[in-house]
Amino acid sequence: MSTKVNGTNQYKLTYQVGVAENKNSKFRKAMEDVHTYVKNFASRLDWGYFAVFDGHAGSQASKWCGSHLHTIVEQMLLEDENSDVRDILNRSFVLSDEQINSKLPGNSGCTAAVGILRWELPSDSANQVSDLSQHRRKLYTANVGDSRIVLFRKGHSIRLTYDHKASDILEMQRVEHAGGLIMKSRVNGMLAVTRSLGDKFFDGLVVGNPFTTSVEITPEDEFLILACDGLWDVIDDQEACEIIRDIKDPNEAAKTLVRYALENGTTDNVTAMVVHL
Repeated sequence: MSTKVNGTNQYKLTYQVGVAENKNSKFRKAMEDVHTYVKNFASRLDWGYFAVFDGHAGSQASKWCGSHLHTIVEQMLLEDENSDVRDILNRSFVLSDEQINSKLPGNSGCTAAVGILRWELPSDSANQVSDLSQHRRKLYTANVGDSRIVLFRKGHSIRLTYDHKASDILEMQRVEHAGGLIMKSRVNGMLAVTRSLGDKFFDGLVVGNPFTTSVEITPEDEFLILACDGLWDVIDDQEACEIIRDIKDPNEAAKTLVRYALENGTTDNVTAMVVHL
């Protein structure tokens, strides 16, 4: 499922977005992945918002995030433009987690991987400077769970997210300190991810605080891959970048990744978003 939001686009964007998805009907009865992208995010020229969500125990949480998370992030950004975007992403994720748990029926949850691309002035520049050549592109990311964002720079993949899995020693310790148990690499023997949005049945153990990053985008950066674990279960970061590095059309690149995942035995829904920079 996709949620596509288009802003006013009178000028050519400096980035291109391609998306592909597949329910993988051989193994899955329902599609619980959702993706969202917003052109000219926050009504700012050439900003972008990109996100993938992988639902579990139903699609309610992932659909909610696909429809609402970008609005929450935008409101917080506009209310406090001097805050670190990473802090705004953290607060947005925590608020979304609370709203899903209080408003939605059932116990669904979802992983999330979100990127915000925007133009900024260097911190040592005067605010009134209007010379566009001084602006720099910055990418901010946030994730919970095992959906992943990978940047391809100078022939090398750079993972910008952190896989919050119950097999991770740091996450195991956090869950156990909060009173939970890790059994068979699952929280209380049931959930494989240790951070998500929703999952109120695991409230206090599975949290919505994301891992966040900030990176300046340079001419050496070629593209981003945002994808759910249906892709990453069967391919590593570098190989995923290698197989699409020469594909100029981001839609075709995304389709290539989804096709690869299906042909190589993934048992999950598959969603891949490619952002050419």
